[in-house]
Amino acid sequence: MEDGLRDFIHFLTVEKGLAKNTLVSYERDLKSYMKYVKTVEQMSDWNDVRRVNIIGFLAHLKEQGKSSKTIARHIASIRSFHQFLLRDKQTDQDPTVHIDTPQPERTLPKVLTMEEVGAFMDSPKGTDAFGLRDQAMLELMYATGMRVSELISLEITDVHSSMGFVRCVGKGNKERIIPIGKTALKAIDIYLTNGRPKLVSKKNKNDALFLNHHGNRLSRQGFWKILKKLAEEANIQKELTPHTLRHSFATHLVMNGADLRSVQEMLGHADISTTQIYTHISNTRLKDVYSKFHPRA
Repeated sequence: MEDGLRDFIHFLTVEKGLAKNTLVSYERDLKSYMKYVKTVEQMSDWNDVRRVNIIGFLAHLKEQGKSSKTIARHIASIRSFHQFLLRDKQTDQDPTVHIDTPQPERTLPKVLTMEEVGAFMDSPKGTDAFGLRDQAMLELMYATGMRVSELISLEITDVHSSMGFVRCVGKGNKERIIPIGKTALKAIDIYLTNGRPKLVSKKNKNDALFLNHHGNRLSRQGFWKILKKLAEEANIQKELTPHTLRHSFATHLVMNGADLRSVQEMLGHADISTTQIYTHISNTRLKDVYSKFHPRA
């Protein structure tokens, strides 16, 4: 059974070219599924798996308290896996054909107010290399709505200051061009002139835009630590994640009249239905303002 899973991950890596984080997610879900099939269902061949066995696994996930969103992700992974096994002639049937995907609970992502964004952008106080780097990173994230993985993957040559845009590679190795405002461009230029040269390592030179104290490319974990520290300094009381700035970017655009198609393109969403969540946040915010300030609300 391990061979089938190994073949599938290789297929996703080489032929589909999926991002590392997506591959890790597939592998984690399917290893959990395989463990259940082998230990609970006592099976040793994927061809023996039937719909009832998969439903048993989904019930097992529900008993563990997994959300409908997590269960839906597992179903998608399992469905893709069994379809691959059938195409690859490792099995002669697909047991996922009549399995429905549960509707995920619709939860609105947490966003910062424009005032909180202002305080957050002012939180990097230092004028040393690290302060300039942190300022440039925050400004660029809020200016573009990039994912953290996209931000830390940027090369110096991806930023085109004279033309006012940045090139980034998102999920599925899809490239997109995002405009950058003057404030973010200024922060990046100052960092490139006065900050980054002091972080470059003589032993390990690379073209990464954002560097750590060793002169290497900044990691996700490194960015997360910086974000938490700056949030505390800005006295942000809300739970803050690297995705919060992305959500805030999109919400503020929609609230100020940006059309969904443009926001979808800048965020790199494959389906506009994913982007539509920000109209709900905007509407919720308008209701809150109305309730707070209208004399007869």
